[in-house]
Amino acid sequence: MGAQRPRPVVLDAGGLIAIERADRRIVRLLELAEQVFVPGAVVAQVWRNPARQVRLVRVLRADPVVIAALDGTEARAVGHLCGASGTTDIADASVVVLARRVNGLTVTSNPDDLRRLDPSLDLVIC
Repeated sequence: MGAQRPRPVVLDAGGLIAIERADRRIVRLLELAEQVFVPGAVVAQVWRNPARQVRLVRVLRADPVVIAALDGTEARAVGHLCGASGTTDIADASVVVLARRVNGLTVTSNPDDLRRLDPSLDLVIC
């Protein structure tokens, strides 16, 4: 068997905050990732003052990072997931929908909320 190809990484707000705090484990995970995805709703949750959020700005501009837009198809999937799970947090639901779509490893500081939406997610807790 050959080496396993790295999986995409999906970041929630906690993952972005871990980057701002220079969490070495999460920074290293991103260095090894072939592609990193962040839902646009998650960026909105943490984006406050780019002059003070230098690490965040740098990561979001990096080549392997994709900020995923909440288009019509994605918005319907997020809304459906919220309805099916009885939750209302569209940012968390957008993380789950995106992680499912890209088969990603999800970095979070809030595993209980994400597991409520999808108990089968592969999580890295920060």
